[in-house]
Amino acid sequence: MISTALTRWFDLDAPVFGAPMAGVAGGELARAVSLGGGLGMIGVGADTDPAWVVEQGRLPAEADVSHGVGLMAWVLADRPELLAAAIATEPVLVSVSFGDPGPFVGPLHDAGIAVATAVNSRADLDRALEAGADVIVAQGTEAGGHTGQRSTLPLLQEVLATTDRPVLAAGGVATGAGLAAVLVAGAAGGWIGTPFLASPEALTSPAVRARVQEATGDETVLTSAFDIAQELGWPARWPGRALVNEFTETWHGREAELRGDTAATEQVRRARAEGDLAHAPVYAGESVGLLTTERPAADVVRSLVADAEKALQRAARLVR
Repeated sequence: MISTALTRWFDLDAPVFGAPMAGVAGGELARAVSLGGGLGMIGVGADTDPAWVVEQGRLPAEADVSHGVGLMAWVLADRPELLAAAIATEPVLVSVSFGDPGPFVGPLHDAGIAVATAVNSRADLDRALEAGADVIVAQGTEAGGHTGQRSTLPLLQEVLATTDRPVLAAGGVATGAGLAAVLVAGAAGGWIGTPFLASPEALTSPAVRARVQEATGDETVLTSAFDIAQELGWPARWPGRALVNEFTETWHGREAELRGDTAATEQVRRARAEGDLAHAPVYAGESVGLLTTERPAADVVRSLVADAEKALQRAARLVR
């Protein structure tokens, strides 16, 4: 077992927190990650039904394991019912990211729930600390899905040098060696998403699970093209890292032309409905090339920790 401030706080066997990937991380994946010894998170999107959040929260509860919920600050201003639904699931942790977490920290603390927030810049960090977030997630641009422009390791070091609050590293942590690396740097765990994309408990389709296993780390792009085409309200400063496909090859770098293109909008919406991966987004991080087999999420967690322990033992031998 690897013991950190956060494994002790949340009574975990593994310093592994499942990233709350909307459309991927439902209650079944959260339950599996927690059964593996980490903390599974349920991802809530901009259009998520509050009833779905409550329903998914029952799955970890039925297995008598803890869970967390991930929310987006820019959505909550217009959809406060999502915060209420998250609280109703009785999570031990709620992350409020991509915007100002300040208005939501108080209600969550009043409910006895710890608050995490992802930061992508020094300004984000200052805002999170002022808001009273309990856990800081240093999310680098290597991460899959919506993220910032800073690389994980420099950002992580800057965050660790600035605060003594527990810090999780997000972006590029996909092996035991990677987990060991961020632990040695001072993180209290890894905020991990891409390694679970091919797990059968994820909400991903069989076609998506096959696609991410085929992809290499060179096949991702940080783009706003999918958000613009779908007319989503994502703030421009957070593009999404996705697998390259025909749509990104056509439209990435031509976002100004994409705005208002109804044919492109219909193409992406239809692609998502029909599973057309040439034109639908498949969000994945730069570590996707390390994802080569379909494995249960609990096994992924246990392998990460076992391999991290070996890496930490090897690292200790470097010190004389």
